[in-house]
Amino acid sequence: MSQPRTIDTLLAQYSESHLNPTNEIIHFICVPVIVFTLLGLLWAAHPLLAVAVTLASLAYYFKLSKPFAVGMLMMTTLMLALLAALPDRAILPLSLAIFVLAWIGQFIGHKIEGKKPSFFDDLRFLLIGPLFVLGFLYRRLKLAY
Repeated sequence: MSQPRTIDTLLAQYSESHLNPTNEIIHFICVPVIVFTLLGLLWAAHPLLAVAVTLASLAYYFKLSKPFAVGMLMMTTLMLALLAALPDRAILPLSLAIFVLAWIGQFIGHKIEGKKPSFFDDLRFLLIGPLFVLGFLYRRLKLAY
């Protein structure tokens, strides 16, 4: 019998603390928002920093799953393009405020779930959260990952 792929193991572990439907909905909203606002915070420091972190993340995603890497490439490209279109002076305050609100939402979701966030046990789950959300979309579209 073959071993499960690393991505399948990570998604299964992440899913264990994301079973409550309300928590899932909160994550489906807040996780992409956190990714966007994190890129916004990095962009405010320097746009190349946001691009560099995106490329490093994509390299990790590529090792886990090429289809997920493609999805994340499309998502982060759109996010970076949106950041490039925003007025520079608006990016930091907007990103900071929404970043904090989205994390509050995440912790409310975990309070409802009754389980701590996965990244408290393994920081890799900060990068798996977006794939959890993307995985839901892929399953709906019947796309393999």
